Amino acid sequence: MDTIFAQATARGKAGVAVIRVSGPRAMTAARALAGSLPAPRQAGLRRLTDAEGVLLDEALVLCFAKGASFTGEDVVEFQCHGSPATVAAVLRALGQQDGLRLAEPGEFTRRALENGVLDLAQVEGLADLLESETEAQRRQAMRVLSGALGEKVALWRESLVRAAALLEATIDFADEDVPVDVTPEVAGLLSGVSTALETEIEGVAMAERIREGFEIAIVGPPNAGKSTLLNHLAGREAAITSEHAGTTRDVIEVRLDLRGLPVTFLDTAGLRESTDEVETIGIARAIDRATAADLRVFLLDETGRTEGMAPGPEDIVLRGKADLDSGAAGVSGKTGQGVAELVERIAAILDGRSTRAVTATRERHAEAMRRARGAIAEAQNQLSHGMETAELAAEDIRRAARALESLLGKIDVENLLDEIFARFCLGK
Repeated sequence: MDTIFAQATARGKAGVAVIRVSGPRAMTAARALAGSLPAPRQAGLRRLTDAEGVLLDEALVLCFAKGASFTGEDVVEFQCHGSPATVAAVLRALGQQDGLRLAEPGEFTRRALENGVLDLAQVEGLADLLESETEAQRRQAMRVLSGALGEKVALWRESLVRAAALLEATIDFADEDVPVDVTPEVAGLLSGVSTALETEIEGVAMAERIREGFEIAIVGPPNAGKSTLLNHLAGREAAITSEHAGTTRDVIEVRLDLRGLPVTFLDTAGLRESTDEVETIGIARAIDRATAADLRVFLLDETGRTEGMAPGPEDIVLRGKADLDSGAAGVSGKTGQGVAELVERIAAILDGRSTRAVTATRERHAEAMRRARGAIAEAQNQLSHGMETAELAAEDIRRAARALESLLGKIDVENLLDEIFARFCLGK
């Protein structure tokens, strides 16, 4: 296997830049630049020179032995000064050595997968962690990266293997007098795994919302204060405001961190009957986006009507432009009246939904678990016919176990790898 290298920190000027080298020639390459190396996991300050002896930089050098590194291979990290010129010089010196090449996007992480340091779910968790913008996203990604999903899958697989082994033992001794009926234990094992899978599958949709972000649509009649409220939430003039009704024609989006949750607020066209062709298109788009949103905030005018859409059970209905009516219980983006209370109410609703999120976070995870649950259902059906179909039930259980193994990247995932790792930067 080639020895690869790349900058592991972001490009551009910085106080420190980390350059990572991984592979069988990592230690040799590091010695060529730094001379002697510090003991594994102990950083040491070294002068880095190229093949002609030209001083490149003074850097901290940190070594990780094979089997005790991120990739599972010999790894050396150079913590250099972060100027682009310094980084380019060190990378150039590494590239001039035999057997070394620049890493491809995600190749360090791919080697961690191939060497058994990470499973595929953990790789996806790492990708989510690198992309996380809010506290909820970070916590969710860390759960997956720490191996929580892999631990659950291991327990489910252990139960399935136990169930299959009991059935196969019965099959092997079919001609003998076996005093123990294994059917109740097998049924209990299958039922337990099936119930756990159902819980995980139901929570994937909410976990995906945390990863991708919730959408909150601000809807209501024209000139109800929707755009002003959006601007107040954003802290900038994201949407044009005017006293003339129908100013907003398209959906305007503002992404925010709301109490640690990723949220995109949508300012939509005012809902009313209109003969203007462009405004009518905007209203249709507003209804489509608001219908698909996770939550809607209805801002009403003095008439109190909600034309074109009806609020759902958890939707929030408030009087807009509450600053114009001192006795109104509502919200005003102009003065900030009621905005803090609105934010708290939205956060409470989304927090309540977020508690339904589970360890599995992607539709790929849900699909693998659905296949496993379907195979378990087939096994349960075979067992309902008695031990005459025990062999078929055992094969169904093995199919369920293989489906769970594919979730972790053990089998049948080669077609996914290129897509997953292409999203990583060169240093990961």
